[in-house]
Amino acid sequence: MRYAHAVETVRAAEGELMARLPEGALMQRAAAGLAAACRDLLGRTYGARVVVLAGSGDNGGDALYAGARLARRGAAVHAVLLAPERAHRGGLAALLAAGGRAAAAEDAEALIGRADLVLDGIVGIGGKGGLRPGAVPLAEAAGASRALVVAVDLPSGVDADTGEVLGDAVHADATVTFGTYKPGLLVDPAATFAGAPRLVDIGLGPYLGEPELEALQHADVAAALPRPGESSDKYRRGVVGVVAGSGRYPGAAVLAVSGALRGGAGAVRYVGPGGDAVLARHPEVLVSTGSPHSAGRVQSWVVGPGIGDSPEARQAVTDVLATSVPVLVDADALRFLSPAAVRERSAPTVLTPHAGEAAALLGWAREEVEARRLDAVRGLAGRFGATVLLKGATTLVASPSPRAAVRVNPTGVAWLATAGSGDVLSGLAGSMLAAGLAPMDAAGCGAYLHGLAARLGSGGAPLAALDVAAAVPTAWRSL
Repeated sequence: MRYAHAVETVRAAEGELMARLPEGALMQRAAAGLAAACRDLLGRTYGARVVVLAGSGDNGGDALYAGARLARRGAAVHAVLLAPERAHRGGLAALLAAGGRAAAAEDAEALIGRADLVLDGIVGIGGKGGLRPGAVPLAEAAGASRALVVAVDLPSGVDADTGEVLGDAVHADATVTFGTYKPGLLVDPAATFAGAPRLVDIGLGPYLGEPELEALQHADVAAALPRPGESSDKYRRGVVGVVAGSGRYPGAAVLAVSGALRGGAGAVRYVGPGGDAVLARHPEVLVSTGSPHSAGRVQSWVVGPGIGDSPEARQAVTDVLATSVPVLVDADALRFLSPAAVRERSAPTVLTPHAGEAAALLGWAREEVEARRLDAVRGLAGRFGATVLLKGATTLVASPSPRAAVRVNPTGVAWLATAGSGDVLSGLAGSMLAAGLAPMDAAGCGAYLHGLAARLGSGGAPLAALDVAAAVPTAWRSL
């Protein structure tokens, strides 16, 4: 598992560790790791042209000390001091002693234009709001240059705790972060500014409290996925019921069922008007045209993809929510929900909205959800007392427990933004619920496999939703 911690937690851990170390030792650890990462990213050090953008805090000190280490290995290092009178004295002295130079403000943009690497040490993890006006031209010059832009701990101008970007910010190709990941490195929109994050271990581990975010890795998903035993039959493996599709959208039924068939359950029961389309594609599915109550026993329900807004659709949602098994609610069914009805359920509920649907449930603008994804997913989970999977470029999964870490999905590709892919995800995660996974695991592992399947199925080319479903077994085997 990869963890991210809030700024307050990081500061407390740093304080405890620094009390046990000689003065300045923690900064030297960070600078050593930063310099090593820069050397690795550059592929060479001798003769490389490096520009350090140094603010007035410890972040600037980390950058200056790292610049000194690069200078000692033959790099030509220039430091642009955004607040010369408040520059980190030790870091600046080390840089000058190693042969680096302090650059005049009027020369900064020209130096950046010729640089091989720009170190962003403008603002640290405690910064709020966008860049100050004086730093904006430097960030723009770095973005327009051919240089590799490396952020120190966090891209300057983004919010470390929330992932919000409330103004101008540095666009980094890579971010070297210290001790633990910061939430803003893993959550959009800030994650798009961070590039590829790299973690440098500086010894904070024993002093860190509970994380704000956690990201599943291959080993976590492999350990959680359902596996049949020697005595398993299709019913012991779990049966998932799917209410999806309509006369207008029969394809949604096919897509949701396609995901469900590949999620680990032993059988799929389909209820709805898309039975002919489902059977034409998947003859193994048990099809019913009646109500969910008459479909037979299931261990979970998936309801919503493509069902429309008819009275029959509304009744189907009501019937499913009245059952005593876990229910995954997606797409059209989300509009029929009330917080009270979901909270009153005796079994778990998983909601899987995209940003627009989340905005409707919260009464926010869609743009607000996209800017405040962490707040949105936590708000929905708390309001409905449900596990919420908020789809997007970085999919988030929140538990109804306010103290639990939010899961962020690290897999997926941009080609996954295609019609019907969410229907496949719903079926996949719902099937995992039927196979016995807890809601957070079903949602998290479903999103992980879904994204991994898209990555493997795409191979860098466009793909359709059924391609994603077809690639799930390959993704499963790769774990």
